[in-house]
Amino acid sequence: MSSVDRIAAAPISWGVCEVPGWGAQMPVGRVLGEMLELGLSATEAGPEGYLGADPDAVARTLEQYRMRLIGGFVPAALHVAGGVAAVERAAQLFGGLGADVLVVAASAETDGYDERPQLSPAEWDALFAGLDSAQDACARRGLRCALHPHAGTVVERREEVERVLERSRVELCLDTGHLMIGGVDPLALARDAGERVSHVHLKDVDAPLATRVLAGELTYSDAVRAGLYRPLGGGSLDVSAFVGALEQRGYDGWYVLEHDHMLTSVPPPGDGPIADARASLATLTTILEKNQ
Repeated sequence: MSSVDRIAAAPISWGVCEVPGWGAQMPVGRVLGEMLELGLSATEAGPEGYLGADPDAVARTLEQYRMRLIGGFVPAALHVAGGVAAVERAAQLFGGLGADVLVVAASAETDGYDERPQLSPAEWDALFAGLDSAQDACARRGLRCALHPHAGTVVERREEVERVLERSRVELCLDTGHLMIGGVDPLALARDAGERVSHVHLKDVDAPLATRVLAGELTYSDAVRAGLYRPLGGGSLDVSAFVGALEQRGYDGWYVLEHDHMLTSVPPPGDGPIADARASLATLTTILEKNQ
């Protein structure tokens, strides 16, 4: 399998996000069409309902753009009763479309990622039970379940990731950007827990802005507006070392290009987020070819 066959895209790189008021949302045809233009053939689903709710209609849309659905990101408040329902809905859609993985973030029951509560010991116990339920829901649909440590969720910081590794059997989605924002070294985690990694969201980050978010000096959304994310190779992440560490550990899953954009308006055709996606794709393709 060639290097590009392990690279997928995600609608968030085109500014499509589940957070209310995040920004202008580009239409499905424009987003998938630009992915295809870049030579990509695999994507995540984007927010619930973005591709549609009817599996047959979603399948036709994907076929139109010669795109394969590999899975998607699902925020779910797994520490509360009924929190797994979002996972069950997504697993039914993803599984029916032949996807590989469901990426779950332990939502803090907020509309965005600027604030998050601290869990009590009882709520942590409930979260681990919820993770088990999420894994079971995915397994019934033939999907892997990967927990995504994410800014503004209840699993974000290093000590929280370590607690999950110690007390849960859940696999991980390593998102290099969100790990750095949470004070976690992505390279160290790839080296130390590579056997738990089943999915990767690859993004580059402006470290000074990430530090301000971690310190509480800047909200996550304001940092995104200020340029928190960069095309691969243009930020503070050692992309080559990170990918190399995973490859050495035998990782053979997807690398999903993610550059979280927040758009004030839909850009003219040929302009906008596609330029950053193209730059990131070129960088990652070169790195993967060197690791073959």
